[in-house]
Amino acid sequence: MSFTDCIKQVHRLFSCLVAIKLHGHFNHTAIAQQEKAMSTPAHQDAISLLEADHREAEDLFAQYEKAKDAEKTEEKFEIARKVCAALLIHMQVEETIFYPAARAALDEEGDDLLNEAEVEHNGAKDLIKQLGETKPDDPMFDAKVKVLSEQIEHHVDEEENELFPKLKKTDLDLDSLGDEMAQAKEDLKEQLKAWRYSGS
Repeated sequence: MSFTDCIKQVHRLFSCLVAIKLHGHFNHTAIAQQEKAMSTPAHQDAISLLEADHREAEDLFAQYEKAKDAEKTEEKFEIARKVCAALLIHMQVEETIFYPAARAALDEEGDDLLNEAEVEHNGAKDLIKQLGETKPDDPMFDAKVKVLSEQIEHHVDEEENELFPKLKKTDLDLDSLGDEMAQAKEDLKEQLKAWRYSGS
């Protein structure tokens, strides 16, 4: 499933749950504040940009656990929505820009790591799709978020401790690649906001 199809489907499913299961109340102010916090810094090299994304996801999963423990259904739902969107954007940027550049820089040395990373992405996307189809007050919603967080934790560990160190030893221009990735992230965020508020 393409990024466009995936994010539209997740957005549509999550929007239906907001309207039906949360009585139509949706905190646009909170979402706008979250989107502002997601803004990409002016310049980061490619690895620093991805590591910042990883820290953001870790923080969001931690926030989710706190909201879950406090039984704040709407708050945890909004956090889940944000982390799903952030992960989809992150994965799209990796798959279309970072991974191809990494494959070219590492040749066959990086094939196993990068193949595994793409398989892990597919698993995460499937869980995100399942979340969009699950009621936020269903115990399985919490279970799916937990499994997603564990999958992402494993994925991050492999990237940061195996893939990134290998890339730092190559001639790959991480600065210019970071600029390209940052622009792609901003473009995808604008697409996401347009779909969210258009109700498409």
